[in-house]
Amino acid sequence: MLRTDLIRPLPELLSEHARVRPDVIAFADDHRADDYATLARNTAALAGNLQRLGLEPGDRVLLYLDNSVETVEAYLGVPRADGIAVCVNPASAPPEVAHVLADSGARFVITDAAHADTARSLVDDDVQLFVGTEALLEPTDEAPRDSKELDDPAWMLYTSGTTGRPKGVHLTQRGCLWVVAACFAPVLGVGPGEVLLSPLPLFHSYALVLCVLAVAATGASERILPRFSVDAVLHHLREPGPEGPVTIFPGVPTMFQYLLDRAGGAELGIRVAMSAGAIMPAALNTQFEATFGVPLLDGYGITETSTMVTMNWPTGTRVMGSCGLPLPGLTVRLVDPATLHDVLPGEEGELWVQGPNVTPGYHDLPDATAAVLVDGWYRTGDLGRRDEHGYLRISGRTKELIIRGGENVYPAEVEDALLASDEVADAAVVGTPHAGLGEVPVGFVVPRDPASFDAEKVLAGCRERLSSFKVPAELLVTDDIPRTGSGKILRFRLQQRLTGESS
Repeated sequence: MLRTDLIRPLPELLSEHARVRPDVIAFADDHRADDYATLARNTAALAGNLQRLGLEPGDRVLLYLDNSVETVEAYLGVPRADGIAVCVNPASAPPEVAHVLADSGARFVITDAAHADTARSLVDDDVQLFVGTEALLEPTDEAPRDSKELDDPAWMLYTSGTTGRPKGVHLTQRGCLWVVAACFAPVLGVGPGEVLLSPLPLFHSYALVLCVLAVAATGASERILPRFSVDAVLHHLREPGPEGPVTIFPGVPTMFQYLLDRAGGAELGIRVAMSAGAIMPAALNTQFEATFGVPLLDGYGITETSTMVTMNWPTGTRVMGSCGLPLPGLTVRLVDPATLHDVLPGEEGELWVQGPNVTPGYHDLPDATAAVLVDGWYRTGDLGRRDEHGYLRISGRTKELIIRGGENVYPAEVEDALLASDEVADAAVVGTPHAGLGEVPVGFVVPRDPASFDAEKVLAGCRERLSSFKVPAELLVTDDIPRTGSGKILRFRLQQRLTGESS
């Protein structure tokens, strides 16, 4: 059932919860907790102070923050000023943060003490920098505009494209709240009385829509973890905080594998778990449920669709290894990329999506937007198969994406970092299977001087330029990088070298 009552401007929803359940904890972390009255008050203050300091409608505000309650307040408060919250991975290397700051044109940056020095080194006199949100939460006579329309961009999340250059994806209240109304509320059961324990990084769309917007829209509660660890998860499951006993645990497949490996005999005590962000192996799903006695629901989604496209339901038939059925009200097609004709059940095709959750486009990239939004359809670039009952399995990617433990790694971005080394003459990156992380990037490099080649020096350079999850797990020295006549890398031949297959 589509919960259309949830597809309303966020200020309305926050005001309603502040009136109906003012003392219920909305969000808590290890340092502070906001009940719904406080959440409404703090997001209004943050918006009003940004307006007082010169934020104009449509201005971007860069959030360079670790997981915390103040991150949630900024996510919700910036749109109340009619601004756009721009989210960056706090583990990004400084050049990556610099690109997001410049590309977005953000005039305000909100960061925390852990990232203050880096932020100060990147901003100029045209950007207002706030370390912490204390000053922005001070009482002010400036009321929040609360004027953003449902179809106006409210958040901008950066995702890499096939060239490896990060692109800003516009997300709207309607698109994100539609996913809440079609998936997280009716399927997962997020709502009053439910408590999420979230280790998900809040700069991801999965966490934004489920762990911020679904909680705030439905009146649920959440304990925010700074990061995932088995010990922290088990601690909060055994010793609930003021938000109450945990009922829902969202994660990515790697997290559930670690829980199995480290806590196979533990009692989780939750009602349901959910996985997204990477393909869930059927064996892992089955083993987790058998070990813990908890449904683990898998789904598929991407940033450009405000997360979810398909989802397994807790009731009815489930097909292990599939990512479920399309959300009610969402239209999907599997299309032969060569003929652009729909494929038959069981045949592989590119997944196309049409619905209110699809992004209006990329920031300042009309050509890139036009390439993926065609006649009202979003072309995901992901390949899949659908059985006769409509259950979808993602089988591969037309894009050259590597998913490492739920994190997206694009080969071209890693190749740029490898080629920045004076040790490397040529380079290419492919993914290889990994038991714990799903897959990891492996770099093939042609040394400038094979006799003196220093792989550790090259990897150290990558660590300076890239987030840790993008750094190759291994460098393999080769005499050449196979390419087409036009210079494109023949990655399948490199994959054959990894597997020992003949080309």
